[in-house]
Amino acid sequence: MKARTALLVLIVALLGYLAFFNFSTLAQDVPMSLGFTEVHGPLGLVMLALYGLMAAIFLAYVIAMQATWLLEVRAHNKALQAQRELAEKAEISRFTELRGALDDKQTQWEKRVMERLDALENHLKARAEESDNVHAAYLGQLEEQLRNQPGKESPPALGQQ
Repeated sequence: MKARTALLVLIVALLGYLAFFNFSTLAQDVPMSLGFTEVHGPLGLVMLALYGLMAAIFLAYVIAMQATWLLEVRAHNKALQAQRELAEKAEISRFTELRGALDDKQTQWEKRVMERLDALENHLKARAEESDNVHAAYLGQLEEQLRNQPGKESPPALGQQ
């Protein structure tokens, strides 16, 4: 863009240089045809004024276009920021839902493990009681056999020593 700007400045400087050193020629009264009538005036100054008007309109157009572009960029940036915030909120929401789902799964697994542990504990208690009963029955049978042996004195009961 600097090359274009330099070229424009060079052209404007060249036109100013030519207009300054040839002002007497530009200011001469000459007949000018407007198509339907003829007018006398300085054609060079009229052309220079039209050139200045055209430059001013072009400059105003460029400024307006630049301002429109800046406003559009600002609107796009605002929309982009809004979309970014919306995406961040959605991501946070998804993470919250994921955490909730993982917490629910963990609670379900803990509940299942505790149920299994309770079932195993109850089973082990039942087996221990059954084992105790079986051992007590065997001991009872052994005591009974020892008491009923002919010719031997009966020993005291195991629990009464």
